[in-house]
Amino acid sequence: MKAAVIYTKGEMPKYAEFAEPIVQNENQILISVKAVGITNLDKGKASGKHYSSKNIENGFVIGSDCVGLLENGTRVYARGISGTIAEKAIIDKNIFVPLPDGISDAVAASLPNAVAGSAMALRFRANVKAGDTVLINGATGFTGQMAIQIAKHYGAKKIIVTGRNEKMLQNLKELGADKIISLKQNDDAFISQLTEIHENSPIDIVLDYLWGHPAELILSVLKGNGSFTNKIRYVTIGGMAGDSIQLSSGILRSVDLQLSGSGLGSWSKDEVKLLFSEILPEMFLLTAQNKLKVNIETGNLADIEGMWNAEVTDGKRLVVII
Repeated sequence: MKAAVIYTKGEMPKYAEFAEPIVQNENQILISVKAVGITNLDKGKASGKHYSSKNIENGFVIGSDCVGLLENGTRVYARGISGTIAEKAIIDKNIFVPLPDGISDAVAASLPNAVAGSAMALRFRANVKAGDTVLINGATGFTGQMAIQIAKHYGAKKIIVTGRNEKMLQNLKELGADKIISLKQNDDAFISQLTEIHENSPIDIVLDYLWGHPAELILSVLKGNGSFTNKIRYVTIGGMAGDSIQLSSGILRSVDLQLSGSGLGSWSKDEVKLLFSEILPEMFLLTAQNKLKVNIETGNLADIEGMWNAEVTDGKRLVVII
């Protein structure tokens, strides 16, 4: 079969012939892959830098999930047991989501990673409630754009967004963002702007896709002064601006702050079951009904080498068509 193969971690995938995966037990089935979204998770695994890539050997097909056809012709989304940017992949026969009419293979393939990267944090780490004020740090990417819409769907009253892409920040208002804050301004200006917003509409939830220095600035704004504070649920989901921060003990002692992470390994089995049984089906249906806006760019498997490091503008998700 044709596939996107990583021969050595740190190198780009190659379009190559690769052995078709072999089903190992009765709980596995083969799927004919039709579309796969390229995610930061996949790029992290390819580079060997993602924590989940520790035990992956060289010479593997890249890709974590896919949209494809079962043997009976049913169109589904599934996580791959084998790499998915290939003509065939192995999935768990008990864990997949049938797709509704009205959603294309490419759009469906773009959604799940972003849904997991936003809805899981909102529901299971932040326990989002109607009326919450949500800050999304690093909202101009594809997952951030989905997070705005999903937070609104879950009842968020006000959504504050940060980012460096000035054009995209303005566009986020169309998706439901109420306040925008540029990360291009100096630290004092950033802190002043966010402080004013927080004083008028206390932040309940922070979804952080950046971490690093922007997280330090946000946490400094959240620091209390000895008065009673509202409970703030701060969830780190990515580390695009750096993997570590300096965190003052005074911040943790001065505010009712819940600091947690959302990602592979942090979710319980029950939470993952709900992702497949409730969250993803709902988001696929909302998209099919044009209630969620999705921003994608597509390319063919044969062009994977050029696509892998292509500069995708305006927070689009790059989707490989098989």
